[in-house]
Amino acid sequence: MKPPRAPLFLERKTYRRRRLMDAARILPVVGFVLILLPVLWSGGDEGLSTATEALYLFGLWLALVVAAFLLSGPLRKALHPDPDSPPDPATPPRDEDGR
Repeated sequence: MKPPRAPLFLERKTYRRRRLMDAARILPVVGFVLILLPVLWSGGDEGLSTATEALYLFGLWLALVVAAFLLSGPLRKALHPDPDSPPDPATPPRDEDGR
């Protein structure tokens, strides 16, 4: 039987950067699922009106744009740190091209 492995320690900055990247990846999937909800609602005879569904879609679109905007700021700072700040030891060094 193998001995239990020690828990993996991730630096807080690296952990948050990865969670931000996960949130940015899942946002389009969540948006797609939420866009399909009116299709499920309109299945019966008493479905929502077209105006209500249009308001829902516009509100959802606006919410997705705002969510993407709120995620972009911290994600941009995490992926492109200030050149004057000390380097993060968990981040691999960049080559001369900046890649």
